[in-house]
Amino acid sequence: GTGKEQKIRIESSSGLSDDEVDKMVKDAEANADADKIKKAGIELRNNADTLIYSTEKSLEEHSEKISEEDKQAIDDALAALKTSLEGTDNADIEAKTEVLSTASHKLAEAMYAEAAAAQGAEGAPGAAPGGGAEYVDPGADAPASDDDGGTVDADFTVVDDDEEDKA
Repeated sequence: GTGKEQKIRIESSSGLSDDEVDKMVKDAEANADADKIKKAGIELRNNADTLIYSTEKSLEEHSEKISEEDKQAIDDALAALKTSLEGTDNADIEAKTEVLSTASHKLAEAMYAEAAAAQGAEGAPGAAPGGGAEYVDPGADAPASDDDGGTVDADFTVVDDDEEDKA
């Protein structure tokens, strides 16, 4: 409408030639395996750190629920994993993580056993006499009876109060 014309031209300004781009792609492909190994090592260390933190926190809060022998086993496994993390041997870190995980299961078992006992002692609604929850299949047919449970089918009309006010 104004008779003016605008143009935009996009050019590559990176300055890389096709040979340089090909070289970078080949370098990336050559180092892919090393990168995968490094990534796995980092994830292993992160998982070990997370396990140490969660185990220490649980031990601090619930150590009275397990025997001294189990507590000592967890403490020993914690110390071994922390020492292993100071090194660079991923196989050792993985083995020590597994040992700590196994040792910390005693603590988790004690926590869950106490929680189940507390829930059963409270007589929680829906709890079965054995302390476990009773499973009721929602798709199961209800016992036949003449009463439909008080359900009433009805027709209804929606009345919009706003339309009455406008009239």
